[in-house]
Amino acid sequence: MLRLSEVDRHRAFGLLQAGLPFSEVFLRMNVNRTTIFRLRQRLHETNTVSDRPRSERPTCTTQRQDRNLVRNHMNNRFLQLQLHRARQEEEIINV
Repeated sequence: MLRLSEVDRHRAFGLLQAGLPFSEVFLRMNVNRTTIFRLRQRLHETNTVSDRPRSERPTCTTQRQDRNLVRNHMNNRFLQLQLHRARQEEEIINV
């Protein structure tokens, strides 16, 4: 099932505020009833219908190392990733 866009979330909230029954809202929006329930719950908790902030996974490599990995892969497409990483680690040690 697709996620609701911000516009659709505001539309669903407007339908709920207009007094439409819960079942009518999720049928009109063509989403699961749990989606509308969670949207209403989020609105009561945070006073907004926008997405909650997400924590991103910390990166292990720098942007320069990422570019080098991509460049090395494009030059040696059939070389295994482990060899690319080993070469990169050697470059870091030698620098």
